[in-house]
Amino acid sequence: MQKKYRSAFLAAFLHTIPIMTGFLFLGTAYGIYMNASGFSPLYPLFMSLFIFAGSMEFVAVNLLMGGFDPIDAFLLTLLVNARHLFYGISMLDKYSGTGKLKPYLIFGMCDESFSINLTADVPDGVDKGLFMFFVTLLNHFYWVFGATLGGIIGSVISLNLEGLEFVMTALLYVLFLEQLLKEKDYQSALIGIVCTVLCLAVFGSDGFIVPSMILILLCMAVRMFLKRGEQECP
Repeated sequence: MQKKYRSAFLAAFLHTIPIMTGFLFLGTAYGIYMNASGFSPLYPLFMSLFIFAGSMEFVAVNLLMGGFDPIDAFLLTLLVNARHLFYGISMLDKYSGTGKLKPYLIFGMCDESFSINLTADVPDGVDKGLFMFFVTLLNHFYWVFGATLGGIIGSVISLNLEGLEFVMTALLYVLFLEQLLKEKDYQSALIGIVCTVLCLAVFGSDGFIVPSMILILLCMAVRMFLKRGEQECP
């Protein structure tokens, strides 16, 4: 039993090393930002532990400093993290059969965990459910540790971290390219790029994410329908 968990943990750890680097840097920046906004190190610790949504955690700083408005906070959270609705649809088959691990896999699914669990080639002999669990757990830990460390550092010294937020953008580019290199058919990637660029041009940088996700979903559904039709034709 210990060997089963150890092999899954080691396999997951090797896949999450790039995420660890990005999360430690950006999490630290978030913790320092929280401290600079007047919050104690306990805030980034518990927010990263229980919210675990990096973009929303940055936005939540302003929400905490403003007036109490739960409806606005709910709608803003839904808008910022709406992409996870589409992530969840993509992971329905992947997460089936994971048993007691499933609730945490759902809670802890971030962009990076989604990318790894969706595309990673799990080594032979490694339990896939445990592999996805440890990927999710490790990424969660990296973020909590980085945010807590940043909160502590921010209470001791002042640092200029301007531009550090690009670390995660660069990391997501690398994950996209890694997934692209594994594909034999680039139609899905082209659909994603074209739909995103089109929605960015129409809706602007502040409102393109949800429309682009919906458009990608519709295009992929049409593509699957046409492909199924071709297979059924004699």
